[in-house]
Amino acid sequence: MASITFFLAGLSGFFAVALGAFGAHGLKGRLSADMVAVYETAVQYHFYHTFALLAVALLMQLGVQHGALRAATWLFGIGIVLFSGSLYALSISGIKVLGAITPVGGLCFLAAWICLMVAALRGVQ
Repeated sequence: MASITFFLAGLSGFFAVALGAFGAHGLKGRLSADMVAVYETAVQYHFYHTFALLAVALLMQLGVQHGALRAATWLFGIGIVLFSGSLYALSISGIKVLGAITPVGGLCFLAAWICLMVAALRGVQ
């Protein structure tokens, strides 16, 4: 599972950099100030949770095997897609209903962080 988590962290990091650069250069002057802020929020949370995925991968690589860490991997990944993905799409398309998906991604992030706490409380070995 560590190799899958490392792969997901690498893939996510790649897209965080690519989408961040696209936003800074390709969308310059094309979005309203409000939509630029939405896009920047997507990039920020994308990066934060990519680093969280990387931390989970490192724990697994060090031999920490816990179901809660496996769950955190998938929840962080799904959260990135739903939270940041919906904000990217909203900012570029202007379709406001996409904002309804964002909280689901946020709940995935929260659940993933809870999984890390559960792993710690259960004495991750």
